[in-house]
Amino acid sequence: MNAVNKKNVLLVVPSALIARGFESVFADLGEFRLHGVLPDLSNGAELKLKNVGADVIVVDPVVFEYASRINARAVISQYSDAAVVGLRTITMSDEAWRQFDEVVNLYDAPPVIIKKLRSAMSSRSESPKSEGEDLSAREKEILVCVAKGMLNKEIADYYNISIYTVITHRKNITRKTGIKTVAGLTVYALLNNLIDYDSIE
Repeated sequence: MNAVNKKNVLLVVPSALIARGFESVFADLGEFRLHGVLPDLSNGAELKLKNVGADVIVVDPVVFEYASRINARAVISQYSDAAVVGLRTITMSDEAWRQFDEVVNLYDAPPVIIKKLRSAMSSRSESPKSEGEDLSAREKEILVCVAKGMLNKEIADYYNISIYTVITHRKNITRKTGIKTVAGLTVYALLNNLIDYDSIE
């Protein structure tokens, strides 16, 4: 496979040894290429996530603080539309692992790793097909708040949920409605009688 057709993988892993291992797997099997490595998500990492142009992001949840690991996927999704694969280096709940498009284990054979990366990309590309799904009750509540001009932090405080949960709901709203702008979502809310004109700031 020529370099033009290879899929770009960004690693967010603190271990240089693991990064080298992935690089070796990609060199041997050719379908993917290592496009960059971030050892953590400190200052400036968000800009790199936005600009790296990755097709797949492989993340070791250890780069997140313990309490925010359950929202790792949502954090990365703020900055990139790439498929997100969890790297199982630590123990987390099944629910925490389910947030990822796929999960790679340290002991997976190279062909299994490639298969999982393919699967993650496939599931990610299929997700927009669910456009037109009905919004959940909570998603409608979040949509109303967005239409009223509330910021993510204000919505999180109002419903006593984490800001990452708000971001996840907003991504789901965008995916289901196909609308990306606040103005468009406001019109959607008006047309679907979720709000009236008087409630818009």
